[in-house]
Amino acid sequence: MTPPRRSKITPEREMEFYDAALDLLREGGYDALTMEGVAARTRCGKSTLYRQWRTKPQLVAAALRGTRCGQLADVDTGTLVGDLLAVARSATAGSGRDTALMHALGHAALQNPELKRALRETLIEPEIAAINAMMARGVARGELAADNPAAEFVAAQLVAMTRARPMLEGRYADEAYLTRFLEAAIFPALGLRVAAHP
Repeated sequence: MTPPRRSKITPEREMEFYDAALDLLREGGYDALTMEGVAARTRCGKSTLYRQWRTKPQLVAAALRGTRCGQLADVDTGTLVGDLLAVARSATAGSGRDTALMHALGHAALQNPELKRALRETLIEPEIAAINAMMARGVARGELAADNPAAEFVAAQLVAMTRARPMLEGRYADEAYLTRFLEAAIFPALGLRVAAHP
């Protein structure tokens, strides 16, 4: 078990480290990210970073966790349709930056098991868990049949659509795109009715 880190770094300062690490990832990719680069950008000694996060994957994992976790977990509009539309809005908020970040990390994760684990734990699994919780609430409210065969694929489809459109069409998956996807493919498969747009 890893001993807890001793820290006198303020939450604001910690966020500066996270932002610097993620910005460097977007700019140059994972291989170009170094503890020295983060230290230079944030004007601190690299020993400070190594005391807090022993390795580059640990720093990246902490940065992802510190800037992303809980984003979808807080969504609960009272209806499954509302929740899934909120997912579309949430994806829009950082679609360009987040998609660029995932592209920067995607290839590196295939080569680095520690980084791959960090990505799954801090980005993919929390998003899937939050969407699955929305589906479960929909079942509990009687909006969705518990045995609907499409339900198990919703989380994977939504996560995949936000990552795939830039590669397929050269554009980010914005709110309008994800809303059209929900209304054309997901809601009908789930048997959900959507009020007509004014």
